[in-house]
Amino acid sequence: MSNLSDKQLLRELRLRLEERKKLENEVKELSRDFQDVTKKLKESESLKSHFISNISNEIVNPFTSILGLSKAILSVEKNDWKKVVSMVALIHSEAFNLDFQLRNIFVAAKIEAGEVAPNISKVNLRSLIQNVIDSFNIVSRKMNIDIDLQYNIEYGFGKNFYFKTDSEKLKLVLSNLINNALKYSYKESKVILKVWMDDDILHLSVQDFGTGISDKNQKIIFERFKRLDSGINSINRGHGLGLSITKALLDVLEGSIEIKSQKGEGSTFSVALPEAKHIVDGFSGEGNDIFFDEGDEIF
Repeated sequence: MSNLSDKQLLRELRLRLEERKKLENEVKELSRDFQDVTKKLKESESLKSHFISNISNEIVNPFTSILGLSKAILSVEKNDWKKVVSMVALIHSEAFNLDFQLRNIFVAAKIEAGEVAPNISKVNLRSLIQNVIDSFNIVSRKMNIDIDLQYNIEYGFGKNFYFKTDSEKLKLVLSNLINNALKYSYKESKVILKVWMDDDILHLSVQDFGTGISDKNQKIIFERFKRLDSGINSINRGHGLGLSITKALLDVLEGSIEIKSQKGEGSTFSVALPEAKHIVDGFSGEGNDIFFDEGDEIF
């Protein structure tokens, strides 16, 4: 070992102490990071379990109602059809809600599995939008809420304007936004749906005049498995799954969504969706079934 002066020894010791202190700090930081990750994993598992429980209720409750109402109809006297009509309307409402929830759940599963891809066709935009609005007629009438469609696209073939996109994904996006608006609207109010084009970008905005969403919740409302500060021990209270799916589907279609909301005054969700670039020969007339002529290719 070479001879070192006292000054050099002190300097060497100081450097080694600094290195050791640095390593100790790094270990502490890694330990904190590990604890944070562990905490987040536990929280995530807890939220997912709670989420699954809530989703189970969304499925079980409509089934229970449908079975109960169906059994009640079988016991109605033949001359009392007014009761039957009322119960059939309730069955339709529950079945519609169940179908809607299942569609979201199935799409969520595909998103998690990375199996969602666009299926592009030429979509009759006005027809698709009107069909979605019509599907919520019973819900909107029950709450005495008017859905005001402001369709500001004046070009195309008469009233028909064809837009290249995925009809089923667009339908689910719009359905989730209207369902969300109705669910959080005050009774005897209205929902405004605006539709317009800007170059090749389709713009949709859904405005309600309901409970609104806090600034804190607006930052996480498009994320799955996030707990909103609603003051009630539940996850997203109906917002989270539908809106997170909406955001994921728009990501697939290279679109975007924004929110403006004020507590107690309502919310406006705005969607910007670019037209698909690839050429398609298939047409989607109603936004449901895609019809192709002979020789057409399906993209």
